[in-house]
Amino acid sequence: MPSMILVTGGTGFVGQALIRHLVDAGHQVRTLIRPSQQSPRLPLGVPVEVAVSGLRDERSLRAAMVGVDTIYHLAGVERSGVEADLLDVDVRGTQTVLSAASDAGVDRFFYLSHLGADRASAYPILKAKAIAEEHIRRSGIDFTIMRTAIVFGPNDGFTTALAQLLSSFPFLFLLPGDGDTVIQPLWVEDLVTCLVWALEEENTRQQVYEIGGSEYLTLRQVVETLMTKLRIKRSLISMSPPYMRALTVFFEYVLPASPISVYWLDYMATNRTCPLDTIPRVFNLMPSRFSHRLAYLDGQDWRLHLLRTAFRRRR
Repeated sequence: MPSMILVTGGTGFVGQALIRHLVDAGHQVRTLIRPSQQSPRLPLGVPVEVAVSGLRDERSLRAAMVGVDTIYHLAGVERSGVEADLLDVDVRGTQTVLSAASDAGVDRFFYLSHLGADRASAYPILKAKAIAEEHIRRSGIDFTIMRTAIVFGPNDGFTTALAQLLSSFPFLFLLPGDGDTVIQPLWVEDLVTCLVWALEEENTRQQVYEIGGSEYLTLRQVVETLMTKLRIKRSLISMSPPYMRALTVFFEYVLPASPISVYWLDYMATNRTCPLDTIPRVFNLMPSRFSHRLAYLDGQDWRLHLLRTAFRRRR
C-alpha cells in the first residue's frame, strides 16, 4: 500500500496544485485544514483525506500524522497581511509540526520557503522563513527546502492581485520605486512538478534548492505584460516605497481582503532571483515563460472580482 503524504496549506493555490499532482502520481494524500466555519477550498474531483487541526495543536497533529511517511509543509500566513502573526504560524507552527512529525516517525519533510530567506533580513517574512528553515535542519528529519521565486498561477496573490488593481483604477498605476526590481516568476505547475519529482529522488534529501522561472523580469515589465494581456492601458507612476507601504497598510485596514499586502511589497523591495539553470539542471525541466502561462486571466471581470472580495476576511 502506498505510504500516506500529509500536505499542510493544502487549501492554498500551491497546495491545491500539489495535491492534484501527488494524487495523479498514485500517492495517498491527506491534507491538514484548520478548524473553521467556512468550507475548505479543496481541489475539486481529487480524492484526498482531510484532518482538522491547527498548526499549534500538537495532539491533533499527531493524530493527523498516523501512517504518514512524508510531509509537505506549505502552510503560512503572509497572505493575511498586517493581521499575520508570522512568529506564531510560520515559526512556532513549523516547530510544532516538526515535533509531531519526529514523534510520528516521519521520514521526509519538504518545506516551501522564499528566495532571500535570511535570519538577518530586514523583512519579517524572510526572517521568519529563515528561522523556520533552521528548525527544520536541526529536526533530525530528512528535509528538502525549496526557496522559490514569486509563484504565479490561477488564484495566486500576484498576477490576480495586479489584474484586479489594473482593471479597477483608471488612467494610472502606482509602482513601488521605479518598478525596476528584478523578479523571476515561477509557474505553479512547474513548482509542484519539482516538488513531486524530488520525492522520488534520494539525492534531494538534506538539500536546499533556490528555484525560479526561465527569465528575469522587472516589475515594470510584468505589469506591462499584464496590461497587454488584459487589453488595457495605464500610465505607470513611480511612488517612493515608504509611501507605497503606508498606502498599502491603510488599504489593508480598510479592505480586509486587499489584493496586495505589506509582505507582497517586501518581496518586491529588492531583486529576488537565482540562477536560471537550476530547474533544468537539477529537475530536468524547462520552466515556462511568464507571458506564455497567463490564459487564466482571460474572461474574468477583475473589477467585479475585487468588489466581491474586498470586504471578506482573508482565510
